[in-house]
Amino acid sequence: MPRSRTLEPVVPQTIPPASVAVRATALRKVHGTGSTAVTALEHADLDVHRGTFTAVMGPSGSGKSTLVHCLAGLDEPTSGVVWVGGRQLTGLRDDELTRLRRDHVGFVFQAFNLLPVLDARANIELPSTMAGRRVDRAWFDDVVTRLGIADRLSHLPSQLSGGQQQRVAIARALLSRPDVVFADEPTGNLDSRSGAQVLSMLRASTREVQQTVIMVTHDPVAAAYADRVVLLADGRVAGELHEPTADSVLQALSRLGA
Repeated sequence: MPRSRTLEPVVPQTIPPASVAVRATALRKVHGTGSTAVTALEHADLDVHRGTFTAVMGPSGSGKSTLVHCLAGLDEPTSGVVWVGGRQLTGLRDDELTRLRRDHVGFVFQAFNLLPVLDARANIELPSTMAGRRVDRAWFDDVVTRLGIADRLSHLPSQLSGGQQQRVAIARALLSRPDVVFADEPTGNLDSRSGAQVLSMLRASTREVQQTVIMVTHDPVAAAYADRVVLLADGRVAGELHEPTADSVLQALSRLGA
């Protein structure tokens, strides 16, 4: 059965232009009620353009994970509007939201989230298999070749290194050509060399196939791979950096008290 809705009234919004992959307008998220209520997001506005790599950073408790979860349709805002690929997420029924996430959003998690009994090929194809979609073999071959895992497709996750497992997860996220890929601390379980390879691949996906990537990270070095860093503080967008470096990110976080 559909979940009960407690959203505040949503003001109709103009559909974002085609150049915008993700838009959040006046996003507000409150956990709890009454005296125990905690505001995680307060009037957060954000546009993310297609074919760009955006990192979201901020002090602990700044609302960065909540923001990305709302943008990805994993959590619903208390009020405000979220668009992904010209489609409004806010107000969708559960089944509609599930289809939108399946068809238009990709996910890369810190823990890889691969099924241990399936080989790499089956893990990559799993969302398409579950959705009953035919896999584009030419695109599949292109993705796994770009990611350097074409010779590892028959291996189980336990037979792959951490970096290789994360590349499999990235291939799975890219296979459906989603409007946006959300990456939640994608290098958190990797050594520095493997982490650098994964970040380079995420960046290359925006350059070479015009993929849009939004990444949550606490690591200034990881953020420096992005085109843009969005800084959050107290549930609001507190600033942004373009063409960031690790040093410029550190300085910006220092100013925020991170």
